[in-house]
Amino acid sequence: MCTDALWEVYIIQAKSGTLYTGITTDLDRRFADHQNGAKGARFFRISSPEKIVFRESHPNRSEATKREIQIKKMTRAQRMALISLAV
Repeated sequence: MCTDALWEVYIIQAKSGTLYTGITTDLDRRFADHQNGAKGARFFRISSPEKIVFRESHPNRSEATKREIQIKKMTRAQRMALISLAV
């Protein structure tokens, strides 16, 4: 993995409507991982990932992780508002 890569915070909506938040340097690959199950999050064993609804770039892993934690502390309503602002 390239250390110069931008890190992305992302939110994926599952088919059940639930939201999953994570970070990565390659969102297309990570979404495919979640869809395929083997390297994806256990979260998606209950309801498969449907679509990426939010993405935000950060210069390094530290900043991305801090933002991921902020988003995970939000209520569902706050996350939905964040998603609607990004569209």
